[in-house]
Amino acid sequence: MSKALVAYFSAGGTTKAVAGKMAQGIGADLHEIVPKIPYTRADLNWMNKSSRSSVEMNNRASRPEIASRVADMAQYDVVFVGFPVWWYREPSIIDTFMELYDFAGKKVVPFCTSGGSGLGDSAQNMQALAKDAKVAQGERFGARTSEKELSLWASRWL
Repeated sequence: MSKALVAYFSAGGTTKAVAGKMAQGIGADLHEIVPKIPYTRADLNWMNKSSRSSVEMNNRASRPEIASRVADMAQYDVVFVGFPVWWYREPSIIDTFMELYDFAGKKVVPFCTSGGSGLGDSAQNMQALAKDAKVAQGERFGARTSEKELSLWASRWL
């Protein structure tokens, strides 16, 4: 069986809850992607074009710093990467995460949380940042997705 990591960035708690249930259900390690400078409520106001999240998402080269590190990424065969969908793609901090590690030979499986928006181009974006990995198309989950549903979905990658 593959050794798995569930790494996630959560801005409001939904992704954290989904990631926790997934990790628990498949017996994976869990890692929170923590921004060096935490996002405030004002930073996350997508309706304000001057908010931090809006500025980051409008600049594809933006790479917010990460305070947390995975101690030994080499031990994992499969890395599930979770995030809330921002502007129909992964937040810029996920791009930072993808560039921090060597994913060569690993399966990377994105998953997102959203009330309705899907992953958009996230898998393609992540594949471009981790050329030697096999990045799956991934899936969108709602806040009420059960541990059983998450386990069944995730287990096909293990």
